[in-house]
Amino acid sequence: MGYAQIYKSWAEDPEGFWLSAAGGIDWVTKPGRALDDSRAPLYEWFTDARVNTCWNAVDRHVIAGRGKQPAIIHDSPVTGTKHVITYAELQDRVARLAGALRAKGVDKGDRVIIYMPMVPEALEAMLACGRIGAIHSVVFGGFAAAELAVRIDDCTPKAIIAASCGIEPARVVHYKPLLDAAIDQATHKPDFCVIFQREQEVARLTPGRDVAWHEFQYGVTPAECVPVEGNHPAYILYTSGTTGAPKGVVRPTAGHLVALNWTMRAIYNVGAGDVFWAASDVGWVVGHSYICYAPLIAGCTTVVYEGKPVGTPDAAAFWRVINEYGVKSFFTAPTALRAIKREDPEGKLVPPLPSLQALFLAGERADPDTIEWAARHLGVPVIDHWWQTETGYAIAANPFGIEHLPVKIGSPSVAMPGYDVQVLDEGGHPVSAGTLGAIAIKLPLPPGTLPTLWNAEERFLKSYLNHFPGYYETGDAGYVDAEGYLYIMARTDDVINVAGHRLSTGAMEEVLASHKDVAECAVIGVADELKGQSPLGFLCLNKGATRPHDEVVKECVQLVRDKIGPVADFKRAVVVERLPKTRSGKILRATMVKIADSQPWKMPATIDDPAILDEIAEALRSLGLARG
Repeated sequence: MGYAQIYKSWAEDPEGFWLSAAGGIDWVTKPGRALDDSRAPLYEWFTDARVNTCWNAVDRHVIAGRGKQPAIIHDSPVTGTKHVITYAELQDRVARLAGALRAKGVDKGDRVIIYMPMVPEALEAMLACGRIGAIHSVVFGGFAAAELAVRIDDCTPKAIIAASCGIEPARVVHYKPLLDAAIDQATHKPDFCVIFQREQEVARLTPGRDVAWHEFQYGVTPAECVPVEGNHPAYILYTSGTTGAPKGVVRPTAGHLVALNWTMRAIYNVGAGDVFWAASDVGWVVGHSYICYAPLIAGCTTVVYEGKPVGTPDAAAFWRVINEYGVKSFFTAPTALRAIKREDPEGKLVPPLPSLQALFLAGERADPDTIEWAARHLGVPVIDHWWQTETGYAIAANPFGIEHLPVKIGSPSVAMPGYDVQVLDEGGHPVSAGTLGAIAIKLPLPPGTLPTLWNAEERFLKSYLNHFPGYYETGDAGYVDAEGYLYIMARTDDVINVAGHRLSTGAMEEVLASHKDVAECAVIGVADELKGQSPLGFLCLNKGATRPHDEVVKECVQLVRDKIGPVADFKRAVVVERLPKTRSGKILRATMVKIADSQPWKMPATIDDPAILDEIAEALRSLGLARG
C-alpha cells in the first residue's frame, strides 16, 4: 500500500493499526488493547502489556543469530579512535553494568542521570537502566552546573553516571567539576556516582560517593531483563520551557518500542543489518530515538560519532564516515549542512556516496538553499521532517520506506499515521488550506509520545492541552496546503532554535537580570546563516550605573555561559535606554526580531511609545543588524 492507503487504514481503525504494528516487538505479555482512554485527556497505550526495552534492542538480536553483527560503531576524530561493538558484546557489557547498578540498590522505577559525551558507554548506560526497569535522564554533556542541579532536584536520581570529560576539537571540557558543583548546588543528593575515566583527563573521585566505571562492574553478576508495564517510563528528557524552568518529558516504554520500530522501515527504509547514522548527541531527543533506541530495536548498526561537521578535520568529515561504514540512511540538522556548505560552497569535497539512499533533516526549519545544495552535491533525496522532543519521532515526514512522495521545499511533507494535524485559529477552529494558524494535533496522540510531564501533570495540561481543548498544542505556527503538505513557519512562544537546540529566552533573561547593573532585559533570536538563530540580549541598566557598557556586556555574556552553558551560543548584547512595550507592559519581541532581521514590519497598534523602536533599530545597526 502507498502512503494514502496506510494513513487511511490508521484513521479508520487506530486500534487495529497499532496492534498490528505491535507485532514487530517481543512481548512478555502481549497487549490485549492498544489505547487506554480511562483518564482522557491523559491517554496511554498498551497499559496491559509487559515488555523490556533492552531485550528488544539487544538480546533478541543475539538470540536470532546476529550476535556477531556490529551494533555500535564509535568513530571519534577528536580522539583519533574507532571502535566496533557487536550485538553479543553489547549484551555482555550492558548486562554487567545493569548488574552493578542493581547490586548498589538501583531498582525498577529508580532514576539515574547520565551525563556523558558521544561514547558507546553512554548508550550502554541508557540500555542498562532499561534492562532493570530504572528510568534514565540524559543531560547534555557539559551542560552548566546550575542547569544540571535543577534536573537533579526534579528527578531525584539514586545514581549519576558521568564521564570525566568531553573532547572538543580545541579543548577538553571538564565534566567532573561541573558535576561536583551541580551536586553541591542541588538539594537532592545521589547515593553514588559512576565515573567513566577517559585517558584525556582522569578525574579526582570523591571518596565514599564516586566509583570508577571499571571498578564498579568488577565481579558483579550480570542482570537479566526485568519486564515492566507498558506505561512504565523508559526515560525523562528535559526540554526548555517558556518560563525558563525545564519540562521533564516522560517517554512510555511500550509505545516507544512500537512507534520507533515502525518508523525505521516506514520513514527511513532501513532494517536489520543496515547501517543508520544520526549525527546528533545523546543529550537531545534525536540521540535518544535515532542514535540509541530505534536503530538497535530494528537490528541496525548505529554510528556514534564524536566529532563535528567541520574542523574534525575538515568539511568532508561526514562524507568520510558515510563511505567508510556504508551508511544507508543519514540524519542530521540543517545547521550542520550550513556549516559544511560555508566551508565547501562548491561541494568539491563531496565524493560519490554509493551506499547512501537518502538524507533526512530535522531539528529546525530547513532553508531552501541548504536543501538544494545538498541535493545537488549528494545526488540523493533530501527529506525534511518535523517532530519534537515531546513526540519522540516524526509528526510529519516523507515516508521513504512506504512511498517517496514529491518533495516540496520548505515543507516536511505530510502527517504520519497517528497524527491528525490541524491548523487552528485563536478560537480553536480549523482554518482553510493556505491560512496561517496554530498547528495542533487532535487527541489522542499516538504511542510513544509524552503522556505527561514528570511530577507535573497540571503543568502538562496547561502547557499542551488547555489552550485548545481536545488538541495537543505544538507551539508552532504554520499552514497546510491544498494537497495536505504541512509548512512550519515559526514558534508561537519565545523558545528559540540555535543549531537545532531549542532554548528558552526566558531562562537567558533570568540570568541577565541577575547582573547587579541590569535593571531590565530582553532576549530575542535573530537570524543566523549558520545556526538558524542566535540569541541577542538587550540590557537596560540601573540608573546611576557608571561602568563602561562594554564591561557590562562582557560580564553578561560570561554569566549566561556560566549559568546555561556554551550551547546557548550567547555572544551578543547591547545596552539600550528602554524596551519597546505595549500599554499593558508586554515587550514587543516579535517586532524587535523583524527589525533585527531586516524584515518588513508594521507599527504595533498597542505600542506605548513608537519612538522607542527607532532607538532599538539604531542599537541593532551598531551590531551590523537592521540593515533594511
